[in-house]
This record gives sequence, structure tokens and C-alpha cells, in this order.
Amino acid sequence: MSDGVRIKRGKQATRRKPASGAGRRPRRALKKMSRIDKFLAALPVSESTLQRAASLAIVGLVGSVTIGAAMFMGLPAMAHQELAEAAGKAGFQVQRVEVRGVERMDEMRVYDIALGQVDRSMLAVDMDGIRGQLMQIGWVKDARISRKLPSTLVVDIVERQPVAVWQTGGQLHLIDEGGTVLEGVQTAAMPDLPLVIGPDANRQVHALASLMGHAPALKSMLAGATWVGNRRWDLRFQSGEVLALPEGEQESAKALVAFARIDGVDRLLGRGFLRFDMRDPTRLVARAPKDQPLVQDKAVRVEDGEKPAAPAKEG
Repeated sequence: MSDGVRIKRGKQATRRKPASGAGRRPRRALKKMSRIDKFLAALPVSESTLQRAASLAIVGLVGSVTIGAAMFMGLPAMAHQELAEAAGKAGFQVQRVEVRGVERMDEMRVYDIALGQVDRSMLAVDMDGIRGQLMQIGWVKDARISRKLPSTLVVDIVERQPVAVWQTGGQLHLIDEGGTVLEGVQTAAMPDLPLVIGPDANRQVHALASLMGHAPALKSMLAGATWVGNRRWDLRFQSGEVLALPEGEQESAKALVAFARIDGVDRLLGRGFLRFDMRDPTRLVARAPKDQPLVQDKAVRVEDGEKPAAPAKEG
């Protein structure tokens, strides 16, 4: 061995094992991620919806800054438009309309109004404008518009309830208890509802229902009623007879109760009379067909069909 060269002997170097603590760190990270995944999986929304929500949050943050700057510069409308467009690009556009509460009215009319928002950002939907148009439809008593993210517009409708058919000017209309016209009615498709006839008779439907409430036994026999001279009712029953009532709520109710009492004892309806007149609530005059013998009743004065039923007070 040459001089000047020294060789140091010793054990061969070995690779040191990592400390036990370092090996556990990945496990902790995995366990932590597992809990997050479980939490996300438990949410009642899809992953794509969460991603869109995150996008909308980012859009909202940026939009807030934009709106603040725009309002500072006096341009709030422009800022709102920019934010709506940004939300639409993020996937929050009207793609579906969900209509609830419609049973009788034409549902397509609701879609026609709401679908005017198609291809528009959810933030740009004019919900007050949609409700205003819906409230102009006779059937709609109330309407509520709401958003269901990411892309559904929900329309809740409260319908009016039809209670009668109104005949005026040769036309038939379905109406509710307040007299609101719901839609037109064809003669061949008449619903099983009372018929009210005459100008403004639709506004008297509630009063007519209150009147018939005084004589429940006759209510189911009522076929229709004519509002005469904007003052009183002529009631027409299913058996064909007409009952003329006096003016005034109390007077007409009193006369109807008296008629119901007599009919309950003597069965006036269905016996062949043409018309009953109680415009004078103290007496009942019945008009019979010409040459048809009818039994006289102490409570009823029977007149021939060619004679007036009672001294006329009005036309």
C-alpha cells in the first residue's frame, strides 16, 4: 500500500427507516378526505348542482364587486344585467317550468306566459311581471312564482271555483261566487250549474246563494234565476215553473220561505202550474195552463193562463 493513502474501515452504511410518525400522516389525510366525501354524499343535491352553486357563488362575489363599482358610478341597471348574464353563462338558465294547482283552467296559458323566460338567466326572470300577467286570467285567484335552482321556474296557481253560468247578450259564461268571468261556455257543453240571466246578474250570485239558503229544500230544485230590472229575482225550477219574488233581501227571503212551506204541504211544484207570483209576499198567485183543471187550494189563488198572474208592479 502506497504512502499517503489511508483507508477508513467501518460498517457499511444502511438506509434509515422513516420515523413512525411520518408514516401515519397520509392515513390521517385519507381519513379526513373520507369524512368530507361522506358529508358531500349526504347532501340532497347532485355533484353537478354543487359545482354550479360554487360557480354562482363566485359569480356573486365578482358581481357584488361589479355592482358596487357600478352603483358608485351610477349604473345599477347595467350591473344587474351583467350579473344576470354571468349567472346564465354559469348554467343558471330557465330550462323548465313546473306548474302546480291547475285543475280546470287551460294549463297551456300558464306555460305560454312563463315560457317567455326561456333561454334567460334565472336572475333575469321578472317574477312580478309573470304574476301580473297570470292575474289577468279569469281562472286565477292568486299566483306565486319562485325559482328552484339551477334551472326550474315554479308557478303555483290558486284557481277560482265555478258556481254558476251567466247568460247575457246571448253569450254564456262560467262565473265564480264573486261574479268573475272564468271562461265562455258552449250550449252543447253546459255544466251542471245554476243559470243566472240578465245584466249584472253575475254580481248577484252571492246574494242568490244567500237567498236560497233560507229554503234548503228548494235549493236542489233550482235550475236558474233571472235578475229582473236590477231589483228582484224570478226563480226557475227544474220542473219548469217560475216563481216571481219581491224586491229587497228580507222581503224576497220571507216570500221564498212562505212558498217553500206551502210546497212542502201541497206539493205545488210538478203539478202543472206555469208560474207562481209572490211579488206581494202576503199572497201566492198561481197561473195554470189554459183549459187545464187544477184543484183550488185555500193558500193558492189559481188564475187562467191567459190572465195576468197578479197586479203588475213592474215589467
